[in-house]
Amino acid sequence: MAETLKQLRSRIDALDDRLVKLLSQRARLAKRIGRLKAGGAYRPEREAQVLRRIISANRGPLGGAALARVFTEIISACRALEDSMTVAYLGPQGTFSEEAVSKHFGGLTASIPCASIDEVFRRVETGTAGYGVVPVENSTEGAIGRTLDLLLSTPARVCGEVVLPIRQCLMSRSKRLDEVRKVYSHAQSFAQCQQWLARRLPAAQRVPVVSNAEAARLAARERGAAAVGPKPAAAIYRLNVLAGNVEDEPRNTTRFLVLAPQDAAPSGNDKTSLIMSTRNAPGAVHDLLTPLAANQVSMTRLESRPSRTGLWEYVFYVDIEGHQQDENVARALAELKQKASFLKNLGSYPAAVT
Repeated sequence: MAETLKQLRSRIDALDDRLVKLLSQRARLAKRIGRLKAGGAYRPEREAQVLRRIISANRGPLGGAALARVFTEIISACRALEDSMTVAYLGPQGTFSEEAVSKHFGGLTASIPCASIDEVFRRVETGTAGYGVVPVENSTEGAIGRTLDLLLSTPARVCGEVVLPIRQCLMSRSKRLDEVRKVYSHAQSFAQCQQWLARRLPAAQRVPVVSNAEAARLAARERGAAAVGPKPAAAIYRLNVLAGNVEDEPRNTTRFLVLAPQDAAPSGNDKTSLIMSTRNAPGAVHDLLTPLAANQVSMTRLESRPSRTGLWEYVFYVDIEGHQQDENVARALAELKQKASFLKNLGSYPAAVT
Protein backbone atom coordinates (compact mmCIF):
# COMPACT_ATOMS: atom_id res chain seq x y z
CA MET A 1 0.00 0.00 0.00
CA ALA A 2 1.37 3.39 -0.97
CA GLU A 3 2.40 5.74 1.82
CA THR A 4 0.03 8.56 2.61
CA LEU A 5 0.96 12.24 2.30
CA LYS A 6 1.04 12.49 6.10
CA GLN A 7 3.45 9.55 6.36
CA LEU A 8 5.78 10.97 3.72
CA ARG A 9 5.87 14.34 5.48
CA SER A 10 6.57 12.60 8.76
CA ARG A 11 9.60 10.90 7.17
CA ILE A 12 10.82 14.27 5.86
CA ASP A 13 10.44 15.79 9.35
CA ALA A 14 12.53 12.97 10.82
CA LEU A 15 15.23 13.50 8.19
CA ASP A 16 15.22 17.26 8.90
CA ASP A 17 15.77 16.54 12.60
CA ARG A 18 18.74 14.33 11.71
CA LEU A 19 20.13 17.00 9.39
CA VAL A 20 19.98 19.61 12.19
CA LYS A 21 21.94 17.33 14.51
CA LEU A 22 24.51 16.49 11.83
CA LEU A 23 24.96 20.14 10.85
CA SER A 24 25.51 21.04 14.50
CA GLN A 25 28.15 18.32 14.77
CA ARG A 26 29.85 19.66 11.64
CA ALA A 27 29.83 23.20 13.00
CA ARG A 28 31.42 22.08 16.28
CA LEU A 29 34.17 20.25 14.39
CA ALA A 30 34.75 23.33 12.22
CA LYS A 31 35.19 25.46 15.37
CA ARG A 32 37.73 22.96 16.74
CA ILE A 33 39.66 23.07 13.46
CA GLY A 34 39.58 26.87 13.58
CA ARG A 35 41.30 26.83 16.98
CA LEU A 36 44.02 24.50 15.70
CA LYS A 37 44.98 26.25 12.46
CA ALA A 38 46.83 29.55 12.10
CA GLY A 39 45.48 32.43 10.01
CA GLY A 40 41.95 33.01 8.75
CA ALA A 41 39.11 30.54 8.41
CA TYR A 42 38.97 30.67 4.60
CA ARG A 43 41.01 27.91 2.98
CA PRO A 44 40.21 27.93 -0.74
CA GLU A 45 41.99 24.66 -1.45
CA ARG A 46 40.12 22.79 1.31
CA GLU A 47 36.72 24.22 0.33
CA ALA A 48 37.32 23.25 -3.31
CA GLN A 49 38.21 19.71 -2.23
CA VAL A 50 35.00 19.43 -0.17
CA LEU A 51 32.78 20.59 -3.05
CA ARG A 52 34.49 18.28 -5.57
CA ARG A 53 34.06 15.31 -3.24
CA ILE A 54 30.37 16.12 -2.65
CA ILE A 55 29.67 16.46 -6.37
CA SER A 56 31.54 13.23 -7.10
CA ALA A 57 29.54 11.34 -4.45
CA ASN A 58 26.18 12.73 -5.63
CA ARG A 59 23.77 10.21 -7.15
CA GLY A 60 20.77 12.54 -7.53
CA PRO A 61 18.04 13.51 -7.84
CA LEU A 62 19.54 16.87 -6.82
CA GLY A 63 21.86 18.21 -9.52
CA GLY A 64 25.52 18.81 -8.81
CA ALA A 65 25.20 22.60 -9.05
CA ALA A 66 22.30 22.66 -6.60
CA LEU A 67 24.13 20.42 -4.13
CA ALA A 68 27.29 22.53 -4.44
CA ARG A 69 25.25 25.66 -3.62
CA VAL A 70 23.76 24.00 -0.53
CA PHE A 71 27.19 22.98 0.75
CA THR A 72 28.66 26.39 -0.06
CA GLU A 73 26.10 27.88 2.34
CA ILE A 74 26.89 25.23 4.98
CA ILE A 75 30.60 26.02 4.65
CA SER A 76 29.82 29.74 4.82
CA ALA A 77 27.83 29.30 8.04
CA CYS A 78 30.58 27.21 9.64
CA ARG A 79 33.27 29.65 8.50
CA ALA A 80 31.34 32.52 10.10
CA LEU A 81 31.70 30.80 13.48
CA GLU A 82 35.49 31.03 13.13
CA ASP A 83 36.12 34.37 11.44
CA SER A 84 34.30 37.60 10.52
CA MET A 85 35.94 37.95 7.10
CA THR A 86 34.91 40.54 4.52
CA VAL A 87 34.98 40.43 0.71
CA ALA A 88 35.15 43.54 -1.51
CA TYR A 89 33.47 43.49 -4.93
CA LEU A 90 32.52 45.83 -7.76
CA GLY A 91 29.19 47.27 -6.62
CA PRO A 92 26.63 48.47 -6.02
CA GLN A 93 24.29 45.72 -4.79
CA GLY A 94 22.57 43.75 -7.53
CA THR A 95 25.60 43.31 -9.83
CA PHE A 96 26.99 40.09 -11.25
CA SER A 97 30.08 40.68 -9.09
CA GLU A 98 27.91 40.43 -5.96
CA GLU A 99 26.41 37.23 -7.38
CA ALA A 100 29.93 35.84 -7.86
CA VAL A 101 30.77 36.62 -4.21
CA SER A 102 27.65 34.79 -3.06
CA LYS A 103 28.37 31.79 -5.30
CA HIS A 104 31.96 31.43 -4.09
CA PHE A 105 31.82 32.49 -0.43
CA GLY A 106 28.16 31.91 0.49
CA GLY A 107 25.48 34.28 1.67
CA LEU A 108 26.70 34.60 5.27
CA THR A 109 30.00 36.21 4.30
CA ALA A 110 30.12 39.98 4.84
CA SER A 111 30.70 41.86 1.58
CA ILE A 112 31.66 45.44 0.71
CA PRO A 113 30.38 47.02 -2.54
CA CYS A 114 33.02 49.23 -4.18
CA ALA A 115 32.64 52.02 -6.72
CA SER A 116 35.38 50.71 -9.01
CA ILE A 117 37.68 47.76 -9.68
CA ASP A 118 40.53 49.99 -8.46
CA GLU A 119 38.85 50.30 -5.07
CA VAL A 120 38.50 46.51 -4.76
CA PHE A 121 42.26 46.16 -5.29
CA ARG A 122 43.02 48.97 -2.81
CA ARG A 123 40.88 47.43 -0.07
CA VAL A 124 42.70 44.10 -0.35
CA GLU A 125 46.11 45.78 -0.56
CA THR A 126 45.47 47.92 2.55
CA GLY A 127 43.76 45.16 4.54
CA THR A 128 40.40 46.95 4.87
CA ALA A 129 38.92 43.85 3.21
CA GLY A 130 40.27 40.36 3.62
CA TYR A 131 39.51 39.37 0.04
CA GLY A 132 38.33 40.85 -3.24
CA VAL A 133 36.42 39.56 -6.25
CA VAL A 134 37.05 41.17 -9.65
CA PRO A 135 35.91 40.26 -13.19
CA VAL A 136 38.77 39.28 -15.47
CA GLU A 137 37.19 38.00 -18.70
CA ASN A 138 33.88 37.36 -20.42
CA SER A 139 33.34 34.56 -22.92
CA THR A 140 31.59 36.93 -25.34
CA GLU A 141 33.35 40.27 -24.86
CA GLY A 142 36.85 39.17 -23.86
CA ALA A 143 39.24 40.46 -21.20
CA ILE A 144 38.49 43.18 -18.64
CA GLY A 145 41.33 45.58 -19.38
CA ARG A 146 41.32 47.46 -16.08
CA THR A 147 41.66 44.25 -14.09
CA LEU A 148 44.60 43.12 -16.22
CA ASP A 149 46.35 46.49 -15.77
CA LEU A 150 45.95 46.40 -11.98
CA LEU A 151 47.16 42.79 -11.73
CA LEU A 152 50.43 43.97 -13.26
CA SER A 153 51.20 46.29 -10.34
CA THR A 154 49.36 44.88 -7.31
CA PRO A 155 51.11 43.08 -4.44
CA ALA A 156 47.87 41.09 -3.88
CA ARG A 157 47.76 37.44 -4.88
CA VAL A 158 45.16 35.38 -6.74
CA CYS A 159 43.80 32.62 -4.49
CA GLY A 160 40.68 31.52 -6.38
CA GLU A 161 38.42 31.88 -9.39
CA VAL A 162 34.67 31.96 -9.93
CA VAL A 163 32.98 31.03 -13.22
CA LEU A 164 29.52 32.58 -13.38
CA PRO A 165 26.95 31.96 -16.14
CA ILE A 166 25.57 35.37 -17.14
CA ARG A 167 21.80 35.50 -17.36
CA GLN A 168 20.57 38.96 -18.34
CA CYS A 169 16.96 40.06 -17.96
CA LEU A 170 14.98 43.14 -18.98
CA MET A 171 13.33 44.85 -15.99
CA SER A 172 11.08 47.89 -15.72
CA ARG A 173 8.35 49.66 -13.75
CA SER A 174 6.19 49.01 -16.81
CA LYS A 175 4.34 45.73 -17.17
CA ARG A 176 4.45 45.52 -20.96
CA LEU A 177 7.35 45.44 -23.39
CA ASP A 178 5.71 47.86 -25.83
CA GLU A 179 5.74 50.59 -23.14
CA VAL A 180 9.57 50.68 -23.00
CA ARG A 181 11.10 53.72 -24.72
CA LYS A 182 14.56 53.77 -23.10
CA VAL A 183 16.95 51.07 -21.86
CA TYR A 184 19.77 51.58 -19.35
CA SER A 185 22.65 49.14 -18.88
CA HIS A 186 26.40 48.71 -18.65
CA ALA A 187 28.11 48.91 -22.05
CA GLN A 188 29.28 45.30 -21.85
CA SER A 189 25.75 44.06 -21.13
CA PHE A 190 24.47 46.02 -24.12
CA ALA A 191 27.08 44.27 -26.25
CA GLN A 192 25.96 40.88 -24.91
CA CYS A 193 22.29 41.58 -25.72
CA GLN A 194 22.46 43.73 -28.85
CA GLN A 195 20.72 41.24 -31.17
CA TRP A 196 17.83 40.67 -28.76
CA LEU A 197 17.37 44.42 -28.26
CA ALA A 198 17.51 45.03 -32.00
CA ARG A 199 14.74 42.48 -32.58
CA ARG A 200 12.44 43.27 -29.65
CA LEU A 201 13.10 46.97 -28.90
CA PRO A 202 14.52 48.44 -32.13
CA ALA A 203 13.26 51.99 -31.43
CA ALA A 204 14.24 52.18 -27.75
CA GLN A 205 17.07 54.55 -26.80
CA ARG A 206 20.07 52.77 -25.27
CA VAL A 207 21.85 54.64 -22.45
CA PRO A 208 25.14 53.20 -21.10
CA VAL A 209 25.75 53.62 -17.34
CA VAL A 210 28.49 52.58 -14.91
CA SER A 211 26.82 49.36 -13.70
CA ASN A 212 23.75 47.20 -14.20
CA ALA A 213 22.61 48.01 -10.67
CA GLU A 214 22.77 51.73 -11.49
CA ALA A 215 20.73 50.97 -14.60
CA ALA A 216 18.06 49.30 -12.45
CA ARG A 217 18.05 52.27 -10.05
CA LEU A 218 17.49 54.71 -12.91
CA ALA A 219 14.79 52.55 -14.50
CA ALA A 220 12.95 52.48 -11.18
CA ARG A 221 12.72 56.30 -11.22
CA GLU A 222 11.56 56.79 -14.78
CA ARG A 223 8.33 55.77 -16.49
CA GLY A 224 8.85 54.05 -19.83
CA ALA A 225 12.45 53.09 -18.93
CA ALA A 226 13.92 49.63 -18.50
CA ALA A 227 17.25 48.12 -17.49
CA VAL A 228 19.25 45.11 -18.64
CA GLY A 229 20.95 43.27 -15.81
CA PRO A 230 20.87 40.38 -13.32
CA LYS A 231 17.53 39.26 -11.94
CA PRO A 232 18.40 40.03 -8.27
CA ALA A 233 18.54 43.74 -9.19
CA ALA A 234 14.83 43.60 -10.10
CA ALA A 235 13.95 42.52 -6.56
CA ILE A 236 16.20 45.16 -4.98
CA TYR A 237 14.70 48.01 -7.02
CA ARG A 238 11.14 46.59 -7.18
CA LEU A 239 10.99 46.21 -10.93
CA ASN A 240 8.98 43.84 -13.09
CA VAL A 241 10.94 41.28 -15.10
CA LEU A 242 9.60 41.75 -18.63
CA ALA A 243 11.89 39.16 -20.25
CA GLY A 244 14.51 36.71 -19.02
CA ASN A 245 17.64 35.29 -20.67
CA VAL A 246 17.95 38.18 -23.14
CA GLU A 247 21.66 37.53 -23.73
CA ASP A 248 22.48 36.64 -27.36
CA GLU A 249 24.83 33.80 -26.41
CA PRO A 250 23.20 31.27 -24.03
CA ARG A 251 26.63 30.06 -22.85
CA ASN A 252 27.71 33.58 -21.94
CA THR A 253 30.03 33.31 -18.92
CA THR A 254 32.17 35.69 -16.87
CA ARG A 255 35.26 34.59 -14.98
CA PHE A 256 36.19 36.34 -11.74
CA LEU A 257 39.40 36.21 -9.72
CA VAL A 258 39.58 36.13 -5.94
CA LEU A 259 42.28 38.46 -4.56
CA ALA A 260 44.01 37.82 -1.24
CA PRO A 261 47.17 38.73 0.66
CA GLN A 262 48.41 35.12 0.34
CA ASP A 263 48.53 32.12 -1.99
CA ALA A 264 46.36 29.02 -1.79
CA ALA A 265 47.87 25.61 -1.07
CA PRO A 266 47.54 22.78 -3.63
CA SER A 267 44.03 21.33 -3.96
CA GLY A 268 44.70 18.62 -6.53
CA ASN A 269 43.14 20.53 -9.44
CA ASP A 270 44.76 23.94 -9.71
CA LYS A 271 45.73 26.79 -11.98
CA THR A 272 48.61 29.25 -11.88
CA SER A 273 48.40 32.74 -13.40
CA LEU A 274 51.46 34.53 -14.77
CA ILE A 275 52.37 37.83 -16.40
CA MET A 276 55.48 37.84 -18.60
CA SER A 277 57.23 39.68 -21.36
CA THR A 278 60.16 39.10 -23.68
CA ARG A 279 62.35 40.99 -26.10
CA ASN A 280 60.78 42.23 -29.35
CA ALA A 281 62.46 39.82 -31.78
CA PRO A 282 61.41 37.07 -34.23
CA GLY A 283 60.64 33.81 -32.40
CA ALA A 284 60.89 35.39 -28.95
CA VAL A 285 57.35 34.45 -27.88
CA HIS A 286 57.83 30.86 -29.09
CA ASP A 287 61.04 30.61 -27.07
CA LEU A 288 59.30 32.11 -24.05
CA LEU A 289 56.58 29.44 -24.06
CA THR A 290 58.92 26.50 -24.78
CA PRO A 291 59.47 25.65 -21.05
CA LEU A 292 55.74 24.97 -20.67
CA ALA A 293 55.68 22.42 -23.48
CA ALA A 294 59.00 20.90 -22.43
CA ASN A 295 57.67 20.24 -18.93
CA GLN A 296 54.22 19.08 -20.11
CA VAL A 297 52.41 22.06 -18.60
CA SER A 298 49.13 22.89 -20.35
CA MET A 299 48.36 26.53 -21.09
CA THR A 300 44.66 27.43 -20.79
CA ARG A 301 44.82 31.13 -21.60
CA LEU A 302 47.13 33.56 -23.40
CA GLU A 303 46.28 37.26 -23.55
CA SER A 304 48.52 40.07 -24.78
CA ARG A 305 48.27 43.69 -23.68
CA PRO A 306 50.38 46.81 -24.26
CA SER A 307 52.97 47.15 -21.51
CA ARG A 308 52.65 50.98 -21.30
CA THR A 309 56.44 51.14 -20.96
CA GLY A 310 57.38 51.43 -24.61
CA LEU A 311 55.97 51.65 -28.14
CA TRP A 312 54.80 48.27 -29.49
CA GLU A 313 55.92 46.42 -26.37
CA TYR A 314 53.53 43.89 -24.84
CA VAL A 315 53.06 41.79 -21.74
CA PHE A 316 51.42 38.37 -21.86
CA TYR A 317 48.86 37.10 -19.37
CA VAL A 318 49.08 33.33 -19.16
CA ASP A 319 47.07 30.76 -17.21
CA ILE A 320 48.49 27.26 -16.86
CA GLU A 321 47.20 24.05 -15.35
CA GLY A 322 48.81 22.93 -12.09
CA HIS A 323 50.11 24.44 -8.86
CA GLN A 324 53.46 26.18 -8.57
CA GLN A 325 54.46 23.51 -6.03
CA ASP A 326 53.94 20.71 -8.58
CA GLU A 327 57.31 19.42 -9.79
CA ASN A 328 56.74 19.99 -13.51
CA VAL A 329 55.25 23.46 -12.94
CA ALA A 330 58.13 24.43 -10.64
CA ARG A 331 60.65 23.36 -13.30
CA ALA A 332 58.79 25.31 -16.00
CA LEU A 333 58.67 28.44 -13.84
CA ALA A 334 62.41 28.20 -13.11
CA GLU A 335 63.18 27.97 -16.84
CA LEU A 336 60.75 30.81 -17.65
CA LYS A 337 62.56 33.01 -15.15
CA GLN A 338 65.75 32.55 -17.15
CA LYS A 339 64.12 33.31 -20.51
CA ALA A 340 61.64 36.11 -19.72
CA SER A 341 62.68 39.74 -19.51
CA PHE A 342 59.85 40.09 -16.95
CA LEU A 343 57.95 37.41 -15.03
CA LYS A 344 55.33 37.87 -12.32
CA ASN A 345 53.66 34.91 -10.67
CA LEU A 346 50.17 36.05 -9.58
CA GLY A 347 49.53 32.90 -7.58
CA SER A 348 48.25 29.33 -7.72
CA TYR A 349 44.66 28.54 -6.82
CA PRO A 350 41.94 25.86 -7.13
CA ALA A 351 40.26 25.65 -10.52
CA ALA A 352 36.63 26.73 -10.28
CA VAL A 353 34.27 23.98 -9.19
CA THR A 354 31.61 23.72 -11.89
